[in-house]
Amino acid sequence: MALDIAVDVTSPTPPFEQIRSQIARHVDSGLLTEGARLPTIRALAADLGVAPGTVARAYTELEAAGLVASRRRTGTVVTGGRAAREPAETRVQEAAGHLAREAREAGMETETVLAIVRSALGTVR
Repeated sequence: MALDIAVDVTSPTPPFEQIRSQIARHVDSGLLTEGARLPTIRALAADLGVAPGTVARAYTELEAAGLVASRRRTGTVVTGGRAAREPAETRVQEAAGHLAREAREAGMETETVLAIVRSALGTVR
């Protein structure tokens, strides 16, 4: 896949940051999905007319943010978007909201649902 990325050399934003932010936007928007391979550092650097170290720094920043992972043989792949970076508490709150709606629709009592959750928490290690 050809990435729609451009570097503006007249911008006060460093080139690595321009690359990082554009790739991050592609991941967050779903244009780049989990498992998608990014171009090699050398290939993207050549396409953009920047030094390979510039692209390498952008990829390193993306990896630190949990958006991509660099792997031998497969290169740099997308590992997740905004949902993958959401704090655990937010994800648990959303799951609890879903559980509460399901329980209410099923007509379950609060204490029964809490007992089920307590039991599940007790079996998870």
